[in-house]
Amino acid sequence: MAVPEIIRTSDGSDTLYVPELNQHYHSTFGAIQESQFIFIGAGLTFLNSPSHLPRVGKAGRGISILEIGFGTGLNALLTQINAEKSGTRVLYTSIEAYPIQQEVWSKLNYPDQLGSDNSSDIFTRIHEAAWGTPVDISPKFTILKMEGNLEDYAPDAGQFDLVYFDAFGPDAQPELWTDDIFGTLYASMKKGGVMVTYSVKGTIVRAIRSAGFSVEKLPGPPGKRHILRAIKP
Repeated sequence: MAVPEIIRTSDGSDTLYVPELNQHYHSTFGAIQESQFIFIGAGLTFLNSPSHLPRVGKAGRGISILEIGFGTGLNALLTQINAEKSGTRVLYTSIEAYPIQQEVWSKLNYPDQLGSDNSSDIFTRIHEAAWGTPVDISPKFTILKMEGNLEDYAPDAGQFDLVYFDAFGPDAQPELWTDDIFGTLYASMKKGGVMVTYSVKGTIVRAIRSAGFSVEKLPGPPGKRHILRAIKP
């Protein structure tokens, strides 16, 4: 894949654009805004909410997250910030077929936009963490980055509490949005586990339902009418 271009989005944060796929890594209406809304708000915050916790276990326990598409590392950074603030221990597994290079990620402005005292150091540590082995980034956050194709990934059954499905869109990479993929993810999740994604395309909703998930469409962030949250009963 060619070196992606850095694009400034409407909320002031950066994203990347891949010309050969005609795909942005995030919404041009706001990269941080989108990730915070979908993956942290509809995913992580919901998972830990009083309305959902009785389904998945005790408050304050550690949780295991799988991210499909490490990309710019923004979701990982936002999750780390949330974990330290909430005191929730997070083991974060992320799979990526095309890791971006230091010359690109080092220019992304997420630490400046987030304004946290140590976010620049944390962002660097997340990106410099070795692939294929768990790395402790902070007291409440450990990351395991895996380089490879999602189609070849075989996670253990009942491993994850939460899945961030943040691959490129189904029009660009239809092989990642199939019945088989969602069946594998369903098996990898604990009962009561949650999966969130930005796509509500009809064929995607049907594929996720056929895997066994209960599915709900939620209002989306600016520029996106709906997003999708799926729960393993």
